[in-house]
Amino acid sequence: MHVVLWRFRVRPGREPEFEAAYAPAGSWAALFARDPAYRGSDLMRATDGTYLTLDRWDSKEAYEAFRARHAEEYDAIDGKCDALIEDEAPLGAVDV
Repeated sequence: MHVVLWRFRVRPGREPEFEAAYAPAGSWAALFARDPAYRGSDLMRATDGTYLTLDRWDSKEAYEAFRARHAEEYDAIDGKCDALIEDEAPLGAVDV
C-alpha cells in the first residue's frame, strides 16, 4: 500500500470547512473514490493545531496514474480549498 502524507495549517475560523473538504467522506475522498485503487483517507488534527492527511492507494503507480487522469478535477478542488489554508506541505509518501 502507498500512503501519501500532507500537513496543513488552516486559516483561523475556517476549520469546519477544511474538515468537511478533507474528511474521509469529504470532497477529496469523493474524487479519489472514483478510482478502484483508492483505499481511503484519514484526517488528523495535531496537538499544535495543524492537520495531517493520509491518503491510501494500492501503489505509487496507481496514485500517479490517478493524478494524471484527473489533473483538471484535482486542480479545481485544490483551488477551492486554497482559501481555507495558510500553509500546506507534502510530507512525502511511504509504502507499507
